[in-house]
Amino acid sequence: MEIVAPGIVLSVAPFGEGDALASVFSEEHGVYRGLAHGGVSRGRASLWQQGNLVQARWVARLVDQLGSFSAELIHPGAAMAMNDPWALGILSSACAVAETALPEREPHAAIFRGLLHLVVHAPEGAPLLADMVRWELGLLRELGYGLDIAQCALTGTRENLAFVSPRTGRAVCEEAAGLWKERLLKLPPFLTTNEPGDPEQWADGMRLTGHFLARDAFGLHHRAVPAARVMLEEKARGSAPGPR
Repeated sequence: MEIVAPGIVLSVAPFGEGDALASVFSEEHGVYRGLAHGGVSRGRASLWQQGNLVQARWVARLVDQLGSFSAELIHPGAAMAMNDPWALGILSSACAVAETALPEREPHAAIFRGLLHLVVHAPEGAPLLADMVRWELGLLRELGYGLDIAQCALTGTRENLAFVSPRTGRAVCEEAAGLWKERLLKLPPFLTTNEPGDPEQWADGMRLTGHFLARDAFGLHHRAVPAARVMLEEKARGSAPGPR
């Protein structure tokens, strides 16, 4: 059994003397794992880094075996994000969410392409949070937990949408929210427009998708939200003006 395809390195963990257990996400084959010989050795450690795009070759005698990896670097996503805390946080969070939330060896082409966008554009730093929130919404939708933010659940209007019900995942307009505002999640305008948003909106977006990731994508499977995702949301909320 052999798989040869471009893939994004989602995680790397030391295994034995110089080897590593690696997880790679490809467009056609989804998330799959294998043993990268020499993956944490001096000569190969820069290749097997979270966020790198590699041309990976996975080989196993049987399809259900762990298999082994060899690879060549296509794009050094990890190195390009290393000097920016926002870039590194976005890359670490997105890779951890993809690895933990997606079923193994199940292709999700749209999620792969969205993650590839984040990998390539990670050096843009904090403004890329808007694209990350959009990517997380897409991931929730692919997994069957999509939010309905196209129109107000109470009035049917598509105008002035400002909140999302934390229970149903449906949008609520400003006028219909009434006394329930404090119990609703904010719907940042950049999710319903083409505008880039600002730090306050990015923080609201992270809180929005974070709620449904924790409840549905992870909670229903008795998994914790990856620590990298928790840390990034805390950082986003801490950088937004005013009390969060």
